[in-house]
Amino acid sequence: MRTRTLVLIATFAATMSSAMVASAQAVASVPPPEGWKACPRCQNEADRKKANADDKVEGHRFNPRDLSGVWGNQGIAAFRTSPPPFTALGKKRFDETIGEKNAAGEVLHSKDTSGEGTASPINCDPKGWPRLHTYNYGFEFVMLPDRVLQFFELTHTWRTIWTDGRKLPAHPPEPRWLGWNVGRWDGDTFIVESTGFDDRSWLEDARPDGGWPHSEEMRVVERWRRVNYGTLEVQITVIDPQTYTEPWVTPKATIPLMPGAELWEDYCVPSDYNAFNRDVFLPAATGQK
Repeated sequence: MRTRTLVLIATFAATMSSAMVASAQAVASVPPPEGWKACPRCQNEADRKKANADDKVEGHRFNPRDLSGVWGNQGIAAFRTSPPPFTALGKKRFDETIGEKNAAGEVLHSKDTSGEGTASPINCDPKGWPRLHTYNYGFEFVMLPDRVLQFFELTHTWRTIWTDGRKLPAHPPEPRWLGWNVGRWDGDTFIVESTGFDDRSWLEDARPDGGWPHSEEMRVVERWRRVNYGTLEVQITVIDPQTYTEPWVTPKATIPLMPGAELWEDYCVPSDYNAFNRDVFLPAATGQK
């Protein structure tokens, strides 16, 4: 994994542009060992088409209340739409995310400590939720009797969505990067409600400037629906009166099933990224070697 991480950093450094995602995907196409499955971004389109050929994939038939499986391979651009108007506090916080510019006047996203921006230093802060929804290399839902687990390949982390009937805390004792999450079924739609988020994370980077902020008072409502065996539909609503004057409702998005794939390990490794910042980012940003 160290080799794969360093290769991806080298690709990032070589591109420093929106082409990074496509290049990183190509670099990440590492064949699996015998008896193992490919990572979501390692599959080719022929493999995906073959794996989705009929209604009976991976040994069981379609059940709209079973979200199990590996889904997607490069996130959902949920917050690339125009947000609702900022409150005065929201505008102030947005301005604080812009950070420095280079000699050409281009925003460096230097306040983006999770490193998603196309030219940003990185300290491996968690991306948080729902940013992991908008930027990930594939995720897996695991259904258990009292909870649903959502695992992410990128940053190799997970969140727990409790379905045992508990209520969200009115006053969470501490903020969490992935929030406090509970879920319930409404017909065949899985509704997840969350609160108690650490306000250091962004909803997503706001290209070409800064990032979409949120407060610790943010609440998130997700609606997940498995419309057929190979397609998951999702819509997210962000409710944060401190930051936005009205709820931010994303367009409905679909995420394809990745049968024949399994999540690999993709940590943000501080020592690797410290070397990247020292040897690549800062020289490129300042013009100094």
